[in-house]
This record gives sequence, structure tokens and C-alpha cells, in this order.
Amino acid sequence: MISALIWPLLVGLLISGLFEALLSPRPRPFWQRGVAANSVHLGSWLLLFGLLVLLLQRPWFAVMVFLSLQLVVVQSSNAKSHTLNEPFICHDFEYFWDAILHPRLYVPFFGVGLAIAASSAAAVAIGGFFYWEGSLVTSEGASRFLSHALGLIALGALLVVVSVRRLPAITLQPIEDMHRLGLFASLWAYGVALMRAPIPAPEQSPFHALTPVASAHQGEQPLPNVVLVQSESFFDPRPWCNEVNTDLLSHFDATRASATLHGTLNVPAWGANTVRTECAVLTGLAPGHWGVRQFNPYRTLARHPMPSLASALKAAGYRTVCVHPYLASFYFRHKVMPQLGFDHFIDINAFKSSDKNGQYVSDKAVARKIGRLLEDDDNRPLFVFAITMENHGPLHLEAPNQATLTTTLPDAPWPLPIHLRDFAVYLQHLSESDKMLASVKNSLNTAKRPGLLGWYGDHVPILPEAYAHFTPPDSRTPYMVWSTADWVTADEQLAAEHIATEHFVKKNAPHELAANELGVQLFKQVFGHNISNDVIKAEPEPQEQE
Repeated sequence: MISALIWPLLVGLLISGLFEALLSPRPRPFWQRGVAANSVHLGSWLLLFGLLVLLLQRPWFAVMVFLSLQLVVVQSSNAKSHTLNEPFICHDFEYFWDAILHPRLYVPFFGVGLAIAASSAAAVAIGGFFYWEGSLVTSEGASRFLSHALGLIALGALLVVVSVRRLPAITLQPIEDMHRLGLFASLWAYGVALMRAPIPAPEQSPFHALTPVASAHQGEQPLPNVVLVQSESFFDPRPWCNEVNTDLLSHFDATRASATLHGTLNVPAWGANTVRTECAVLTGLAPGHWGVRQFNPYRTLARHPMPSLASALKAAGYRTVCVHPYLASFYFRHKVMPQLGFDHFIDINAFKSSDKNGQYVSDKAVARKIGRLLEDDDNRPLFVFAITMENHGPLHLEAPNQATLTTTLPDAPWPLPIHLRDFAVYLQHLSESDKMLASVKNSLNTAKRPGLLGWYGDHVPILPEAYAHFTPPDSRTPYMVWSTADWVTADEQLAAEHIATEHFVKKNAPHELAANELGVQLFKQVFGHNISNDVIKAEPEPQEQE
């Protein structure tokens, strides 16, 4: 029995170690990782090999299944590193289920051809191993088989439990932790940290203290309508690439010139992971408050309410609406948004197939929806948080349009070189975001109430070929807060209290913000003159940019 297990076990362990060398960025060699990290790798292999042997009764088949699954994780990690500058962590296992439910958002980045080839090879291998390799229960007897399989499982579990406790603390920098610990140890370390991580207390959100300010203002005087747009993958590519038409974002430029507050936003995401930025803006909580939960805070918020910009405005009498033209269940938003204080959640079901532009519902259609909400006056101020989708990748599934190049990349050759192909598609959709901005401004201007518009990008887009050619851009995205005429005024009280928003009106200079500060600054645009000095001082003031 031992001889039937030892060779598959040793061969599989050796190949498993070699597979780690395929990771990019590559972890340290085993001899530089420390005993604890290597023991976790060995324990993981024994544990999972034993479980697969117990299930399949065929050790070589178990080796093949384990190594195939490891290759899937390795390839997923490499794809994630290539597009998002972040390797695979334990939080990402849930995305395998999302990839089944939403294949368009995930499989193209993994590789459609690779996914088909891997699935076909797995089907052939399963049939082959069941045919050629006999069951150990038949050849060795059930009792001997069970004792050896359970022994492997117990030994692997013991090694993992003992060794995980001795791993060095994670830094919450996935690239660094993967490099120091290797694949298996970093996955276990993040998983254990996630189980032990405390949930942020509601009192940690600045909106916990700001909600009474909003409540006290209810009914005192007319409040403005507030629209906050999280524009998918929105950034200004013109400073980064001089080949882009300088007039591409004309409405954005005009709005920024008259904005009460604008600048760059430090966002906790690159290329994807939208909810990291979204959560920071809405709750006012920086990633550090979430600890290891920061990589997908909505999994926590789906079960635990948190004060937010929406709940604070709701306390002042606002009707609060979230608009997202995609499936409400994605990222648990159908559970999260009510926890954050939204009265209504308008998802993909409120849009038609004719509303699409490219792969997703257009920004133009979202702007129309916002306009209709603003027209539906029920004597309450309205807060709309819109999460757009038009700019979402994978961009390589769309073909660039030669006719639009005069407004996006006027000097580009045709056919486009590879580094401009996805970029041209992105710029086509970015110009539609600019038109959406103008449409929302018009709706706010024609509404009965005054209005405030907040606009920001959640992260830069996924454009690996363009980044390789031009060098990667700054990870920050633009933001701005704009108001209809006469809403923001520079009165003597604001000047006396040194409120930040007054400073912006006078200078109109760009100011850098962290994502978790934007919602608070938008709140201050509405209620600034009612916020006490102590509350204002509790929040860091934005830094003026050079």
C-alpha cells in the first residue's frame, strides 16, 4: 500500500514545487523562505493529496487533479498580475464561481482558448485515468486504504495547523507576501487573517458623526439634489499619451474649470476591484480600517450595516437611489446597498437591450435614467449614486471603429498597431462618458432644486499592451464636485470657520484626495456651514497639488 502511494506523492510534490516557478512575479526559492512556509507547502500537499486519494481511490489520478487545479490557480494569478498588478490571494477563490455566473467579465482575461483546452484535457484525463488506473480499495482492501488515506490527511492537517501559526505576519501587500511566502503559505496566511480580522465599528466611519448634523438640518431649508457618478475606468489619458485628441473630454474640461472642488483621487484599485474604491467613497473608511477585509469589503458589508454618505443624506430627508446597469447580485450589491442606506436599487432589469453600446448598457442610457429620477419630484431632495458599466473590459472583445479615430487618435495609422487596438476601443467609450457628464449637468440645471454633481473614476482601465508601449500611467483618477449656479457661496461665516470648500471656491486649484475623503467632502458641500469645527477637524483636509 505504501509503495502504491509513495511515488505518486513524491512526484506530485516535486512537480508542485516546480509549478510555483511559473508564477509571475516569481516567489523566492524554497531554501530562502523559511521552515514555516515550506512546512505549509508540504502540509497542504499531503492534506489535499490525501483527500483526493480518499475521493478518487487512484493516487496518480489524484496527482493529476491536484496539479491541474494548481495550474489553474497559477494561470489565474499570472493573468491577475498582468492586468491588475496583484497576484492571486485567498479572497479570489470566490471569483471562480463568479466566472461561471459572469464568464464575460473573467474568462477572456484568463484566455478563452486556454480555458477550452484545459477543460477538454481534463475531460480526456478523467476518462483515461478511470480506465487505466485501478482502485486501491479493490487491490489493497478497504481498511488498509482508509487507514493510509486518513493518515496522509491527518499528517498534512497537523503540519498546516502547526506551521501557519509560525508564519511571519502578512504585510497586506500581496506581491510582497507572495514573494516571501510562496503560493500555498500566502494563501493560508491570508485565509487565516481573514477569519480572524475584526469588522470595522460603525463609529469608525466619519458618517457616524456626520449623520446627526444631517438630521438636525432636516426641514430647515431646501436642500440640493445630489448626483454622484462612479464612472467605470474613467481617467484622463491626455497627459499620459500625447497621441490622444486634446478635445476628447471637452465637457469634462469645462466642468472642471467651474467645479467647486477637483483634482486627483488616490484609489485603492488598479484595472478592476471596483468595490474597493466604491466602498471607500461611500463609507469614508480607508483601506487600513478594513485590514485584510479591504480586498473585498462588500462581502463584510453584505452582513453588517455601516454608516455611509447615503445613510447620512437619508437622515436629512433625502430619497436615496443607486443605479447600476448590471446584475444586482454581483458583488452582493443587492444586499450591500440597503445596508448602506439606499432606498432603491435600480439594476440591469430597468434597462433594455437597445440601451447597450458595445458589451454593456451605455452611459447615455444611465444619464437618461438619472434625468428621469430628477424629474420625479416628490418634494424631497434626491441622492443618486450611479455606477456605470460602458467602459468595462474586456476591451479586446470589441473592434475599434476607424470612423471615430478623428475624435480619439487622429494621427493613428490604420490598421491600428496592437498597442492601440484596445486603447482605441476604450477612448470610444470614454468619449461617451464625457457626453454623459454633460447630460447629467443639464438635468441638474433644469430640475426645480439646485444640484450638486460628484464625478470620479474607480480605477484606470485594463490596457496592458498600451501600458507596455507607453509605460503605465499614474494609478490615480480624476474627481470633481460641481454645483448649479448660486448653490455654493463664499459667505463670511464660511471664511470665518475656514471650511475647506470655501477655499476651493476662491482658488479653484486642484486638490488631491484619498478615495475615502471624497464622500465627506461632498457632504460638506451640502451641509458645510452646519458642521462644527470639531467635526471638520476630525477629517483630514485635502492637500493642494503642485
